[in-house]
Amino acid sequence: MMRWALLLLLCLARPGLAADPEVRVQARLVPDTPVMVGATLSLQVDLLVDTWFTDAPVLAPLQLPGAVVSPPSGEAQHLNQQLDGKAFFGLRYSYQITPTTAQRFNIPALTFQLQPGQASGPVTVQSPPLSFEAKAVAASGDEPRLVANDVQLSQRIQYSHSPPRVGDSLTRHLHISAQGAQAMLIPPPTFAQVEGLKAYVQTPQVSPLSDGRGGTLGGQRDDSVNYVISAPGNYRLPAIELHWWDAATGAEHTVSVPAVDLQAAAAQYQVPFSLTEDLRALGQGAQVRVASHWLGLLVLLLVAGLAWATRAWAVAAWQWLQRCRARRRQAWHDSAGYAWRQACRQCDSQPARLDAMYLWLRRATGRRTLSSIEHPQAKNFDTVLLAFFEAFYGTGADAGASPKDRRRQLQQLRNNVETSAITTRDRQGLNALNP
Repeated sequence: MMRWALLLLLCLARPGLAADPEVRVQARLVPDTPVMVGATLSLQVDLLVDTWFTDAPVLAPLQLPGAVVSPPSGEAQHLNQQLDGKAFFGLRYSYQITPTTAQRFNIPALTFQLQPGQASGPVTVQSPPLSFEAKAVAASGDEPRLVANDVQLSQRIQYSHSPPRVGDSLTRHLHISAQGAQAMLIPPPTFAQVEGLKAYVQTPQVSPLSDGRGGTLGGQRDDSVNYVISAPGNYRLPAIELHWWDAATGAEHTVSVPAVDLQAAAAQYQVPFSLTEDLRALGQGAQVRVASHWLGLLVLLLVAGLAWATRAWAVAAWQWLQRCRARRRQAWHDSAGYAWRQACRQCDSQPARLDAMYLWLRRATGRRTLSSIEHPQAKNFDTVLLAFFEAFYGTGADAGASPKDRRRQLQQLRNNVETSAITTRDRQGLNALNP
């Protein structure tokens, strides 16, 4: 019975536990009075829940023709408020709006998507529509004008060397801080070109002026230029002025930085230490200088002395080369190729000679005769041998056989002789033990 009672109580209490959290949105313009063209006002949007946020809200985009709008940054101001006796936790986002034309601007209702805790899903809310009016200021031509609540201008001079010399450089830094103005709308300062100084303008840096709590108070800009001294003399960097208009009264103000005077000396390089003293400390105080012709004579004497010292090696090397050459020449004279060349030359002699042919036969085959018994593998050897001797010593050899015919017969004889197999035992000139 007790279990059924507890179950009934849980069912009765469930609708109260499942109730969706309450969400509220508030929007306002700061300031809420008419502003001047070029001034910046903030659209503050407060997103409030009575529980907590499980994820970052999805912000609505805002575009206004005739105005520059900067969306909120990733940081938001945390809020704790009591509304109708209930505690709310919230986040405040600010849109920065700067009108560029004099007219009335209507801000439509903006849609935001929230993720409150204990909600069944995303919650969509809309901010109330707002409007403001931008007033024109006194005409100042087409020049960009800076409208702000307060503007500060400061400079810093940095020298690469003191005192400055030719080849050194100096850097002029300018810092502009404008409260109540966007950083992108701060006009750049004008750096003067000075004869004798080469100017190199650096890339400017712009950033919002934070209030330390996630909001912005305005904008700031940093500019710098490097001047390189190309000639000695006295130089003057002129003063720089910046005109701005008060966002509340429309009055024109001017801030400036003073001129910079400098005197550049001629470049004079001075060794930071004494070379003479250092050489004396190292034992090299005396310097020896040798004329070019004496240096050439010294080199020639060194080469001659080296050649005299190595003459024995040169003679030995030359004798070794001569011996190598003699051995190679003797090996060629003892070869079968040399004997064959001599045999071909003897075909032209009258009467024909065959001593070189027999010399080739002995060197090439190891045999001493041309009989068919010593050349059993040569086919038709007897016929070829008979034709060979008839060409050299036949009846009509001197009349009919020309040197060309003799060389042809000699080549044919060589071909038949080389067809027979030659063993090592045959080359030694020994007969078979048991033929």
